[in-house]
Amino acid sequence: MARWKNWSGRQQAAPEALHFLRSQADAAALVNRARLDGKGIRVAGSGHSHSPLVLSSDWIIDVSGLAGITDVDHEQKTAWIYAGTPMYSLGRALHDEGLALHNQGDIDRQTIAGACATGTHGTGRKLGNMSSAVLAVEVITGKGEVVICSADHEPEFFAVARLGLGAAGIITRLQLQLRESYKLRENGLDMAFSDLFQQLPELAASHDRFEFFWHPQSDRATVKLTDETTDQPEYPLAEEGRRCAWNYEVLPSYRPHLHTEMEYSVAEELGPACLAELRQMIQTEFSEIRWPVEYRTLAADNVWLSTASERQTVTISVHEDIRLDDSVYFAACERIFRRYQGRPHWGKVNNLGAKEFQESYPHWLDWWRVRDQFDPDDVFVNDYLASIRP
Repeated sequence: MARWKNWSGRQQAAPEALHFLRSQADAAALVNRARLDGKGIRVAGSGHSHSPLVLSSDWIIDVSGLAGITDVDHEQKTAWIYAGTPMYSLGRALHDEGLALHNQGDIDRQTIAGACATGTHGTGRKLGNMSSAVLAVEVITGKGEVVICSADHEPEFFAVARLGLGAAGIITRLQLQLRESYKLRENGLDMAFSDLFQQLPELAASHDRFEFFWHPQSDRATVKLTDETTDQPEYPLAEEGRRCAWNYEVLPSYRPHLHTEMEYSVAEELGPACLAELRQMIQTEFSEIRWPVEYRTLAADNVWLSTASERQTVTISVHEDIRLDDSVYFAACERIFRRYQGRPHWGKVNNLGAKEFQESYPHWLDWWRVRDQFDPDDVFVNDYLASIRP
C-alpha cells in the first residue's frame, strides 16, 4: 500500500496510488484518467505544510521530477520555473543567471509550486509573499487541458491559480518576477520583550527585513535585522544572526526540530495589540509553553487568497512539539487571532470552516466560482477542501 506523510509526520495518507510526474504530457494523461475513473488527485510538494491539503485516499502526485529553470529573460528579470524545483536549489541556479527571488521564507525545503500554492512568505514591510511574484502559471486543469494564465490571459483563473491550494489543477510551471542578485547582512540581537515592544514600529520600518522570536520562559526575544549590503560575502558563513553573503545563503535557516505550527496574519496596525494579548494569555494560562512565538512583517498584495490581500500585514506564529497535544493551546491562540480579524496561513494549522473563510476573504466566492469552471468534476477537491467549500 502506498503511504504519504508530511515533514512532521502529523499528516498521513494511504492513497490508492502515488504517481511520480516527469512531464506535462504525463500530467495531462493522469488528469484525464482520473476524471474517467472518478478518482481525485492531490499534488504533493515537499510535504512541509502542517495542514491537510494533500491528504487523499485516491491519487497523490509527486512533481519533484519536474524541476529546473527555462526561458530566462534577463532584461525583464523573469524566468519560467518548473513546479517541483526545490527552493534550496533555486537560489543558486538563479544566482548563476545574475538573478534572485525578491524574498523567501526562512525554510527552503519547499518546492516553488508548493510555496506559491500556500502563500508562503518571508519578512519585510515592502516585500510580498511568493504568490505575489507569480506572473503566469501553466496548469493542467480538471478538464485535462493545458492552460497558461496570466493577468492578460484568463485573468480570473490566474487569480485562482497563483495561490490555488492545489485545487486549480496540476501546476507544471510558473513564471516569476525576479530581481538582480543581491547581498544581505544579518544582525541578531537579544532583547527584553518590554524593550522590543516599545521599538516595534521603528525596527520594522527601518530595516529591509525584521523578525523576532519571543521566548515565553525567559520573556526575552531573539531579534533578526537583515538589510541589503554592498559588503563582500564573509565565508565560511557565520551562525544564524551574523551572516553576510548572497540572498539565498542568508535567508534560509536550519530548522531540524519536528514541530507543528499555527500562524495568523493580522493588519499591521493591530499586530502589537494582538501580540500583547497573546503573550499575556500564554504567561497566565500556558506557562509551560517552551516553543517561541514568531513575529514577521508582510507587504499588502492583490492575490485573492493571500493572507496579506489588500492590507499591510504582520504574521504571528505559535509552535509546539509534535509529541505533545497542541489542541487546547492552539485553540486559545486562534480565539485571540480571530478577534483581530486574523487570516490563517494555508500551510499551517487552523480550525476554520467555510463561513469564517468567507468572512475573511472578499473574493472567497469568486475563487470557488472560477475554480469550479476549470474543474467541474472536482478532480482536485479532497475532503478538507470540500469541508470549507461555500
